[in-house]
This record gives sequence, structure tokens and C-alpha cells, in this order.
Amino acid sequence: MLEFLPEQFYRAIQKINLNDLYEIRMRANCPTTVRFLGKYLYLTAYGLSQKEAEGLVATYSDIEETVLAAGKYSVYSVEEQLKQGFLTAESGERLGIAGRFVYANGQPAAVRDYSSLCIRVPHSVVGCSDEIYEKCLQEELKNLLLVSPPGQGKTTILRDLSRNISNRNRKNVLVCDERGEISASEVGKSTDIYSFVHKNEGMEMGIRVMRPDVIITDEVSVKELPAIYRAVHSGVKIIASFHAKEISEIPVEMQETFKNIVLLDSETIGKIKEIISL
Repeated sequence: MLEFLPEQFYRAIQKINLNDLYEIRMRANCPTTVRFLGKYLYLTAYGLSQKEAEGLVATYSDIEETVLAAGKYSVYSVEEQLKQGFLTAESGERLGIAGRFVYANGQPAAVRDYSSLCIRVPHSVVGCSDEIYEKCLQEELKNLLLVSPPGQGKTTILRDLSRNISNRNRKNVLVCDERGEISASEVGKSTDIYSFVHKNEGMEMGIRVMRPDVIITDEVSVKELPAIYRAVHSGVKIIASFHAKEISEIPVEMQETFKNIVLLDSETIGKIKEIISL
């Protein structure tokens, strides 16, 4: 995990508990921050600190080296990901990349001059979805939307829901994993995985060739609704996540499709605030 970091940053990370580390932010010529137990702190050579002056400062070279190492020094093999501004490393760490975007024919062709990284650290928390599973899905599979602001544990819960449905219900689960994060660790014995596929294409192709009982995918938006409608009308249930803080922020069309909505607490990672059946 995180072996692609430059040596001084990797050594510093080894001094803290990775189970409580959720995010690393490297910005050129700025102190590096981490999200640890829900709080942002500075990463120092000796661990963590609240003092900005003690933070390890990343250079442009550090950031470029991190991207190259995460991509196994083969930019060509991760070219399609980089066009979308991210890269998923070997252990499921997702690197969001900021820099200068280069366009060709009106479409992003590459990212150059990397200036900052948002590295999200995946976690496998077995049992974190048990309450949701037992209250919403144990007796009957249903369309379900998991809602919270970014970074509150939605992907970790989706991963555990896949395990629960697959292992306890023995249903056929298809994970459409656009960024390679959900499948960063074990997702169940009867789960099939589409990695780095656009959600629309993944759902439509999956319905045709994999015959899933349920499709699990991350970070849906209104533009995916047509593919979601086709899945639902084909008898496939959809479990997905959505970025919002309150139910009022969810588009009406989304609410009409997902009658079961799980709202996570916006302060405590992985904590359920409310389960809503519309």
C-alpha cells in the first residue's frame, strides 16, 4: 500500500496507522496534508502534526515521480485514466491529478505538468454495511442509493454490501468499477467485476452478457439514469452512491428511481444518519 510514494513520504506514512488514514494531499511547494480520523493534519518526517511549518513539502518532481511510480512507469498503460484526471494504483489507491490538461479534437488527451495530487486510500471494513443490508436488502433486493459528501465511506460500504449480497444471498453481483476502487479488495464469491469501464457502457453490457441480479456502482449522476432505467426494467436491481449532504439535494428523477436512500453522517465516516424509504 502506497509504495509508489517518494521515499521520504513513504517513510513518514509508515509512522502512522494506515487504518485511520483516508486521504493524502500533495501540492507542489506546499506542506503535505493527510485526512486522519476525519481531520486534516500535516504529514511530517516523524508522523503527524498540527503545525504547518513541520509539514513535508512536495516538489513538482516528487509529484511527477509519484504519478509515474503509481502507473508502474508505463504512462501508455494508464493513458485512458489520465485523460479523466485520475490514476488507480495497484492496491486500489486512487490518485486525483491536477495539472495542465491538453486537448485534442475537443476532448482531454493528456495531463501535463502535474501540480497536485489527492490520493484516496481504500479500506476494507468487513461488516460496515451489516445494518444497511439487514434493514434494506436481507429479505429482498431493492434499488438503493447511498448518499453523503465525498470522503465519508460510501465506497467502503459498497464494497462490503457486495460481499454481503454475494456471500449471504448467493445472488449474482456485478460491480461496475469505473475507477477501480470498489474492487480494491475482496467483493464476494459470486461477484463479477468490470474495471475501468464507463458506468453507462458497463451497465448495458453487463445486462446483456453477465445476467446479474444486482449491479453495484459508484458516484452516479443524472446522465447515468437512462442506463439505470434500462437495468431496472430488465429486472436488475441497482445499488449506487451519490454525492450530496441532504436528501433535498438529490434530483427528483433519482429519488423516483431509488426508493431506498441511505444518508450518511457528514461528519463521522461511515456513520448512518438516516435510512429513508420513499
